[in-house]
Amino acid sequence: MGGGMGGARRAAGMQRERVGGRDAAAQRAENATAPRIDHLLGRIASLFTPYRSKLVLTVVLVLISAGLGVLPPLLTREAFDLGLFPVGGGAPNVPVLSGIVGAMVVLWLISSGLGVWQTWLTAVVGNSVMGRLRIRLFEHLERMELAFFTRTKTGVIQSRLQNDVGGVANVLSNTVSSVIGNTVTVLAALVSMLLLSWQMTIVAVILLPALVIAQRRVGQVRARIATKTQESLSEMTAITQESLSVSGILLAKAFTMQRLEVARYESENERQIRLQVRQAMSGQWFFAFVSVVMSIVPAVIYLVAAWLILRDIPVTAGTIVAFTTVQSRLMFPLMGLLRVALDLQTSGALFARIFEYLDLRPAITDAADARDVDPTRLGAVAFERVGFRYPDAPAESRPTLQDVSFAIEPGQFVAFVGPSGAGKTTISSLVPRLFDATGGVVRFAGDDVRELRAESLVGAVGIVTQETYLFHATIAENLRYAKPDATDAELEAAARAADIHDTIVSFPDRYDTIVGERGYRLSGGEKQRVAIARVLLKDPPVLVLDEATSALDSLSESVVQRAIETAASGRTTIAIAHRLSTIVDADVIHVVAAGRIVESGTHAELLGRGGVYADLWSRQSAAPITSPAPAAGFADLP
Repeated sequence: MGGGMGGARRAAGMQRERVGGRDAAAQRAENATAPRIDHLLGRIASLFTPYRSKLVLTVVLVLISAGLGVLPPLLTREAFDLGLFPVGGGAPNVPVLSGIVGAMVVLWLISSGLGVWQTWLTAVVGNSVMGRLRIRLFEHLERMELAFFTRTKTGVIQSRLQNDVGGVANVLSNTVSSVIGNTVTVLAALVSMLLLSWQMTIVAVILLPALVIAQRRVGQVRARIATKTQESLSEMTAITQESLSVSGILLAKAFTMQRLEVARYESENERQIRLQVRQAMSGQWFFAFVSVVMSIVPAVIYLVAAWLILRDIPVTAGTIVAFTTVQSRLMFPLMGLLRVALDLQTSGALFARIFEYLDLRPAITDAADARDVDPTRLGAVAFERVGFRYPDAPAESRPTLQDVSFAIEPGQFVAFVGPSGAGKTTISSLVPRLFDATGGVVRFAGDDVRELRAESLVGAVGIVTQETYLFHATIAENLRYAKPDATDAELEAAARAADIHDTIVSFPDRYDTIVGERGYRLSGGEKQRVAIARVLLKDPPVLVLDEATSALDSLSESVVQRAIETAASGRTTIAIAHRLSTIVDADVIHVVAAGRIVESGTHAELLGRGGVYADLWSRQSAAPITSPAPAAGFADLP
C-alpha cells in the first residue's frame, strides 16, 4: 500500500513538473529584457538585399502616392474659395468647381491604382523574404551536429521554423510600405498644414513628441510579452509533437495517462490565452488616448481660428476646412507609424529568437583543406587512444570512452559487446563523425576523420539501428531515400537481398504501400529488413549495425539476421550487440565496459579464456533470450 501511494505521489509530481516546468532556456527567455530592435535593424535590412529593384519601385510608388495625397486638401480649399464661395461673393462658379472635382476624382483613381500595385510588390517581397528566411534556418539546422538535437526538443525547433518565422510575416510584408508611405504622408500633411497656417499647425502637433516617448515604453512592454508568448507556443508545439506522435499515444494509452496529457496541454494553453490577451491589450489605452487627442484637435483648431480672426489675421473658411481635412488625414498615417513602431519592437523578440538559431555554429564542420575518402583504402577503420565525453556531461562524471584503440581491416566483421552505457554506440557514432572524439584519433581509410569531407565520409558508411526510422510514405519512397534515382529493378534486388520482397508483394499496394508514421504499419522485423534493403541500395563499404536485432523476437531475429549476413557480405561490418548468438562468427569481438575495451578475440578465443565474455555466454546459453533483455554479467566490471 505504502509503495503504491509513494509511486502515485511520484507520478503526480512528475506530471506537475511536466505541466508547470520549463527548461532553463525558456525561463531565461521569459526573464530576459526584450531585445533592442535597433540592434537588429541592420540584420533585418540585409534580408531585403536580393529585392532591391522591387523595393526601389515600391519606394517610388509610395512617394508618388504620398505626393498625390497632398493635392486633394489644397484642391478642397480651392473648391471652397474659388468654386463654392468665390472671392467677392456671387453664385458658385460651376465650371471651375467641376474642373476641381474632376481633378480630385482623377487623383483618387491614380492613387488607388498605385496602391494596388504597391500592395502586390510588398506582398511578393515580404513573402519571398519570409520564405528565404525559413529555408535559411532549416538549412542551417540541417548542418547542426547530432548533439544539438539530442538536447533540444523537436517541438521547440519546429516552433522556431513555423511560429517565429510566421510571426514576422506581417512585418516583412508591410513594414517598408507602411514606414515610407506613412512617413511621407505625415510629412506631406505637415507641409500642407504649414502652407495653410503655421499657427494652427503648432497647436495641432504640440503633443506629438510626448506620444512618441509613450509609444517606445509601450513597445518595450509588448516585446517582453511577445517573447513569453513565443516560448509558450514552443512548449505547446513540443507537447503536441511528443503526445500526439504514434509513440506518445501508445505510451499514454499503455499507462492510461490521456487525462494527464490533456491537463498538461490545457495548462500551457491557458497560459497562452493569458499571454495573447495581454499582448492584444497592451497599447490599447495608449492608442485610445492618441485617438481622443487627434479627434479633439479639430475642435481646438476652430477656437484657434476664431482667436486668429479676432486679431485680424486672415483665415478663410476654405483654409479652416482644408486644414481640418488635412489634420484628420494626418491621424491615420500617424497611428499607422506608431503601430508599425510597436510591431517592429514586438517582432524584435521573434527576430532575436530566429537569429539566435542562425548564430549557432555547428560543432562539426569540414576543415578548409578537407579531402574525400581515399578510395584505395575503403573499409579500413582505426581508433588510436580515443577518448570521448558528451558536451553536456557533468565535468565530474566518467568519460564515455577512455583510451580506446583497435584496428579494423577492409572486409572484417568486428563486434562490440557490453552493458548499456558502456560506450558501444558511441564508438559506432564516432566512425561517421556524428560526434568528434575529445581525445585521440579516429581514422577512416587511413585518414583522420577530421581531415575528411563529411559528405564523403558519411557516404561511405551505412547504419542500421535498433530503432528504424521510416517516413510516412510508401515503401518505395523510403527505399529511394538512399538512392533517389534507383530503378524498380534495383529496389526489388535490394528487397530480395534483405529477404523482404515476398512480404512487400503480399501487400495489396506492393511497393506503393504506405508504411505509416515511423513505419508503425509494419512489424519490427519488417521495418528492420526495409532498413537493410535501404542500406543495400546505398551500397557503402562500411556497415554499422547498432543492436539491429535486439528489439526483435527470436523468429524475427533469425529472419533479419539472414538479411544482415547478406548485407555484410564483402563489407567492413561493425556490429553492436547484446545477443552474443548474433556475433559468434565475427572476426574479432571487443568487450567494452566503463568506456574501455577489456577483452578482445574471436568467439572461441574468448570462451577459452574463461573471462567476462565466457561468463556472459554461459548465462545467455543457460537462459535463452526470447525478448530483448539487458546484457547480464557486466555490472561488476571495473
